[in-house]
Amino acid sequence: MALVAAPEILSPYYRSLALAILADVALAASWAFFSGPSRYLSLATGAFFGAGAYLTAIVGARVPWPLPVLGGALIGCAMALLVGALALRLRGPYFAVFTFGLAELAKHSLIWYETGVTGTVGRLILAPPEPWTLYYTILCLAGLAVLTALALRRSRWGYALAGIGSDEERAETLGIDTTRVKIGTFALSAAFMGAVGAAMAPRWTYLDPQVFNPFVSFQTVIMALLGGATTIAGPIVGAVFLGLASEILLLKFRYFYMLGLGLTLIVVVLALPSGLAGLLRRSSPSPLSSPPAGERAG
Repeated sequence: MALVAAPEILSPYYRSLALAILADVALAASWAFFSGPSRYLSLATGAFFGAGAYLTAIVGARVPWPLPVLGGALIGCAMALLVGALALRLRGPYFAVFTFGLAELAKHSLIWYETGVTGTVGRLILAPPEPWTLYYTILCLAGLAVLTALALRRSRWGYALAGIGSDEERAETLGIDTTRVKIGTFALSAAFMGAVGAAMAPRWTYLDPQVFNPFVSFQTVIMALLGGATTIAGPIVGAVFLGLASEILLLKFRYFYMLGLGLTLIVVVLALPSGLAGLLRRSSPSPLSSPPAGERAG
């Protein structure tokens, strides 16, 4: 209820902070429900987020809200389906490197198109939705991402993902269609990321291809791992912790922001290798803080 009432009771500053943290929750949760159980380290978040954001900049005020958000989900899903069949044949660091390169490929392809075809780089976002509309859109996406993660964890699809993460070859011998499971979940994850990018774009009045920022990919991974990527609560805890820590460091120690953030992450990761949600798991086991069945069995 507090999150629903936030736009009415919070100041513009804290409303903006809450919006950013909710977007981080949506990104981290959608990353974790694929990469957490499958153990495929995806660095493609920046590509899907950027594609959704740039789509909003292109369509602008020509279509009613929330159609740009739905379009962002579709373009993220389409990109994942397009590259997933090839990328998900790779494993370990090769998959991570491939997905990292996807954002760079998208960015430079867009720069080439904009300069060669339109003659300009960048787009103005005209007639953005009201701040409360953006807030509730992001809140819905964050809630849907967490509910999707919970539903997947309790489904046969979730057990298949956990089996892939534990031993993919053994999962194949047991009759699991690993290719279909991986591509399907990867595309679902990308749909959320594209939708979040589309919903966050109106916060800026101008967008250029730099929106395909690799920092978004790394930040999403850090949030999920920091909280505990193999739990439902982990990405939520990690996103809130990192969002608040980043804000405090920027306000109080602007010139030592990256150093302070790095030290904070190192201390937490070394002290809590299972993530911050590991504390919740030990103190009060629940569906939100429990690992997937495949991990428990392992």
